[in-house]
Amino acid sequence: MNRPVKLLSVGALTLDTILRVETLPTHQGKFIASDGIQIASGMATSAACAARRLGAEVFLWASAGGDAVGDQLLAGIEAEGVDCGFVRRVEGARSALAAILVDAHGERIIVPFYDPKAQADPDAVPVADLSGFDAVLVDVRWPGAAALALTAARDAGCPAILDADTAPLEVLERLLPLASHIVASETAARIICDHALDPETACADLASRTDAFVAVTGGAAGSWWHDRSAGCVRHIAAPKIKAVDTLAAGDVFHGAFAVALAETMPIEQALRFASAAAALKCQRFGGRLGAPNRDEAMAMVAAAWPV
Repeated sequence: MNRPVKLLSVGALTLDTILRVETLPTHQGKFIASDGIQIASGMATSAACAARRLGAEVFLWASAGGDAVGDQLLAGIEAEGVDCGFVRRVEGARSALAAILVDAHGERIIVPFYDPKAQADPDAVPVADLSGFDAVLVDVRWPGAAALALTAARDAGCPAILDADTAPLEVLERLLPLASHIVASETAARIICDHALDPETACADLASRTDAFVAVTGGAAGSWWHDRSAGCVRHIAAPKIKAVDTLAAGDVFHGAFAVALAETMPIEQALRFASAAAALKCQRFGGRLGAPNRDEAMAMVAAAWPV
């Protein structure tokens, strides 16, 4: 392909306050952070920024309030080179916020707030025909928009990718049948399957419920994907790294996977590329700010899976 692939990312846009602490609190009190940052983020937004760093042309479709926070959010994401022309502004609504604690091992607690008025269902996708896009990625935070985008993507014949993460079962059940590719967290897979399954079994169970491509991510344990041609679940190990901050690792994974699919990489190669990008992100504090560039991701692929 002689041009950068063109992606549409749909879903969450939040102002994240990220604080680094030694340990995650288990009781009430005051805790002093050793580092902190405030950035525009959110699942779809972080994925969009990651995809942009990996060389894609990226458009974000999200919803924000008509407030000063919304202005700050758009400025932050546009600075990354992501096109925010499709971002909806809702007067009288509050833009989304998230408070996040990250401990010394890179684990985190996330407490987001979404104003229902800002998250109201849209009437239509912002572009009547999505055939000009090479892939569409949606998260579960703006379900009405996600449903429209997945349907339009499949109608246009391009990959319709669902980042299936923690969400009410009814939201997941609404979106699953619309996706051509489902990459689920372990938690989401267990919500859908209604069992405390290991990731491999959850992947097989989830694949039995849909005709879509299915993968389940397991952080440092790697990812599992269902190979329909062989009728089995395959595993891809994650690169071995020392995690500093796992915040947005899944978003970076999904953004990189969308880029790889748009570039028509074979599935196993696409998952390795996504795993490499996510691993690099985990070595850097600051959520999505740790997303790698293309050269860094390809070097990690070569190091983790030498020919």
